[in-house]
Amino acid sequence: MARAALAADPLEVAPFLLGKLLVHGSRVARVVEVEAYRGASDPASHAYRGRSARNATMFGRAGLLYVYFTYGMHWCANVVCDEEGVAGAVLLRALEPVAGVEEMTSARAARRRPGSALRERDLCRGPANLTVALGITKEHDGVDLCEPTSPVRLLDDGAPPPGAGRLAAGPRVGIKKAADAEWRFWVAGSRYVS
Repeated sequence: MARAALAADPLEVAPFLLGKLLVHGSRVARVVEVEAYRGASDPASHAYRGRSARNATMFGRAGLLYVYFTYGMHWCANVVCDEEGVAGAVLLRALEPVAGVEEMTSARAARRRPGSALRERDLCRGPANLTVALGITKEHDGVDLCEPTSPVRLLDDGAPPPGAGRLAAGPRVGIKKAADAEWRFWVAGSRYVS
């Protein structure tokens, strides 16, 4: 992935990420849903009140992976964007599994509630599920998604972002502040969207 494509406003980067591939080892999944967070100008952003130990990666160069813990039990993964020193990120909300489905299933099976069904379409639906399925944890915070030798990479296989009629936008999910901002983007009609 070319870093220059990520060094822009999160509202531009978010729809651009749809259709890209997230790769961790043999596990590969296509991005189908994201949310933009604009840092200091966005009350819903972790960086709204400035830099901290938790959000420091958001202030790094475009293309880093920002991983944080939420609700005391889940990891969430974001693609850092904008200029270095300016916090901005795009939350990965849902992915469509492409390869490594057995590994994803095993990882998710170990975490699901007893008796609950595990369907392929649910493996990477939701920010917490996709990090479990891909094996992304705090140790990946700050990893460079654009570096070919990185353990987690963001790739462009030439699949175009969804065009007119396939790109949907709406309010972000699970936030209280700036909840009406339509900064969530997804591939309309995808059965993998959360």
